Amino acid sequence: MVNLLDTSVLLWTLAAPNRLSEAAREAIAAGDPVLSVASYWEVVIKARKGLLPISDPVSWRTRAAGLLGGRVLPIRASHITALAALPDLHRDPFDRVLIAQAVAEGLPLVTSDRQIGAYPVRVVW
Repeated sequence: MVNLLDTSVLLWTLAAPNRLSEAAREAIAAGDPVLSVASYWEVVIKARKGLLPISDPVSWRTRAAGLLGGRVLPIRASHITALAALPDLHRDPFDRVLIAQAVAEGLPLVTSDRQIGAYPVRVVW
């Protein structure tokens, strides 16, 4: 099963897997995880602001993908089209991109964010 991981889930999978729900752990273990470029973008911004303790955010994406065996999903025009169609229920721009990517790609989104369940996307948590 292929699942798109939200940024928090990705970080927790690598550094604090005990924070994941059992369903999230099973989904990640059972399939080919997809890591969004949006998560890489978010990690770089938050690390530079001192909000994440990641010493080398530039190489973080490669290490994360290697550790999880996941593929990296770029942001495509179809994702922006899906983003434009989303209702304004969630204010976090990175989460909105992830939701749009999940919608456009037909992927479940592994996330603990309950607000995301209001969108037309399958949530795994």
